[in-house]
This record gives sequence, structure tokens and C-alpha cells, in this order.
Amino acid sequence: MATLWNKGTAATEIVEDFTVGDDRILDRKLAKYDVIGSKAHIRMLESIGLLTPDELEKLTAGLDEIAASIEAGTFVLEDDVEDIHSQVEILLTRKLGDVGKKIHSGRSRNDQVLVDVKLFLKDQLLQVRGEVLELFGTLQELSDRHKDVLMPGYTHAQIAMPSSFGMWFGAYAEALVDDMHMLEGAYKVINRNPLGSAAGYGNSFPLDREMTTRLLGFASPDYNSVAAQMSRGKSERCVAAAIGSVALTLNKFAADCCQYMCPNFGFIHFPDSLTTGSSIMPHKKNPDVWEMVRGKCNMILSAENEISMLCSNMPHGYHREYQLLKDILFPALELVHRCLGITRYMLGYIEVNEHILDNPLYEHLFTVEEVNRRVLAGTPFRDAYRQVGIEVNEGRFHFNGELKHTHIGSIGNLCNEQIAALMEEAAQW
Repeated sequence: MATLWNKGTAATEIVEDFTVGDDRILDRKLAKYDVIGSKAHIRMLESIGLLTPDELEKLTAGLDEIAASIEAGTFVLEDDVEDIHSQVEILLTRKLGDVGKKIHSGRSRNDQVLVDVKLFLKDQLLQVRGEVLELFGTLQELSDRHKDVLMPGYTHAQIAMPSSFGMWFGAYAEALVDDMHMLEGAYKVINRNPLGSAAGYGNSFPLDREMTTRLLGFASPDYNSVAAQMSRGKSERCVAAAIGSVALTLNKFAADCCQYMCPNFGFIHFPDSLTTGSSIMPHKKNPDVWEMVRGKCNMILSAENEISMLCSNMPHGYHREYQLLKDILFPALELVHRCLGITRYMLGYIEVNEHILDNPLYEHLFTVEEVNRRVLAGTPFRDAYRQVGIEVNEGRFHFNGELKHTHIGSIGNLCNEQIAALMEEAAQW
């Protein structure tokens, strides 16, 4: 296998197979970013005299050709080439000869991989941001549309107090605001440039790291070269925590949908085409989509812990285990994209039961309303509470009043406009 670090002694096939693993497959996601990082690097090398203007022009043209092949889907990682970074340099050297060999001056594969991963993760977080905003808009629209449709609220899985579909949908919209802050935090952590830190101890070339920071669109360099290398693992863990926050919101919503679709509840309904049947029971309409969202989100949530365990006992500097971060985080990112997409798709077909509370089963939802009505009429709260409790126990409780929930965040005052303003502010990154 062709390796950048080959010194004339080949690794045995079994060692190569064990250490490389799935890295070649996962690296394909980084190909575009390797070219972007390399273009910035060679522009900097020309500015400090390590490349001539002519060499820069040739290398840039060669990298542009590689970028075009990546975009077209024709880029190939050859069987005997170790990784994407090696493949790019090999292609340039084949085309340009010795000029292609100069591209690696002033950097290590350590900072090369770091910058590729950070650029990739920045794009991934921006994509998740857009998907969260789309889902947020869907939930807010459903909240406004169904704001007057009442449903039971539960505590301890027991009938508690009146809620509404407007409140239910709106709650998950507001939860996404918190998730958006988590995504922003992760973005800020990774939005620093490691290029030029080399293997973790800098370089004797007069590298202009501020220049590559500007060219690559990072907010600042990772100033200390050792700290730059220490960001490996921490960056991935922050991203895993952020998408885990999104996953936790989706997981809880999916669990609600599984329960509310059950005929014992009958709160929501989806077309038969979005449910599955049973091989033996002809009446079944199973919530498989929501069960899979629930399960996949649990898998996403596990990524942060896996990354923490992987990176918890290493001294500073590069270690080969860091390669395994991609095995954990890249699939989790794919899952969060898919779960956000299918959740929004399913919500386009949701139907709500507008007559849930016609069932006398839910009459005890209104005990607090009756207690409050008596308190407003002058009865001390503890006396009113005891009176209503006795009526419930004796089967005499009935509520014939009106719901009057007007405070901020209640079923009569959902504050969806204010929540939309919070999201607009939270998404400004």
C-alpha cells in the first residue's frame, strides 16, 4: 500500500488491515475538504517563498481538477493507496512531477486531517441547523393550527391536567431552541484553525497561520500547536453532544407519537401507508417509523459516551485511536439528518383527534380547574382542595366551568411568536 510515511519497510498485510479498518471508506467524506485545505496551504506556502507563483498556479489547477472529479463522483481512492490525503498528493505528483511533492511542506498529516475534519464538521452542523429550522417551522405551524384542540396532560403517566395540541407541538418547537444553542456551542469549538500546528509542535518554516485561517473561514487559529492537536476528540465530542441534544428531543417526541397512536389513546392518526401491519393480526397499524426514530436517536445519544471513553486515557499528542472517532461520529451525523428528515415528513400527514375530552374518562382532568374556581370565589386553597378530593373519591365530581389559562406559556397563551423570536436569535451563527 502506498503511504506518505513509507521509509522502505512495508507493514504486513494483516497489520495494515487492522490499523486502517474502515478509514478509507469514511475518508471519502473528507475528500472535498482535503482539497480545500490544500489550496489554502499552498497559497500560504507561495506567500512565504516556499513555492513559486508558477508552481502555485500548477498545483492550484491540479487541485481544481481533483475537486471537479470529487464533485462529479469520479474520484477514486485506489486500492493500494492508504487514504484520501495520500491519494491527492499522489495524483498531483503523477501530473506535475516534483512540484506535486512540495505540497506537504510545513504540515503533518495530523494537522491535515484535523483541518479536513473541522471543515467537514462545520458544514455538517450548518446542515443540521437548516434541518432543525425546517422542523421548528413545521411544529410551530401545527401548534398554531391546533391551538384550541384540547388533549389530556399526564404526570407519572397518570391523567393530570388539560393540555392542548397547540401546547404539545409548541413544546417541541421550543425545545429545539435549546438544541440550537448546543449546535452553536459545538460550532464555536470547532471553528478554529489547526493548520500549521503540524504534528503538534509547530514547524521551523515561517508559516503564516493567520493567512490560512482567513482563507479557510475559521474564526481564529488554534494558537498553541499542542492545544490544536488536543482538540482532536474534544471537537468530535462537542458535536456528538450537540446532535445528541437534538436526538433527545426527537426521541421524546417519537415516544409520544408511539403512545398517542395506540388505540387505547387514539390521540393522533397517520395514513395506513405510513404505518406497518402484522404477519398474523390483520387489524394492526404499527408505529414503526416512530419506533425507529426513537431507537436511532438512542444510537445518536450513545456517540458522546463512546467518544469520551475512546479519548479518556490518552496523554497529549496524536495517537492512532483518534482514527476511530470517524467510525463513531460520522454514522451518528448521518442518523441525525435522517431522523430530522423523516420526522418532518411524517408531520406533514399527522391528523389529531379533536374530540378526545368528550370521553368521560378524562373528567378528572378538571379537578384543579374546580379548585381554582372555588379559590377565586373566596374559599381557602386547602379547603377547596379537600372538598374536591372528597367529591372525586365519592364519585360526585363534575366540572361545568370554563378553562381560563391566560398566563405566559399556558394553553390560552402559547407565546409562539416569542418562541419564534428566540429561535431566530439562536440560529444567528
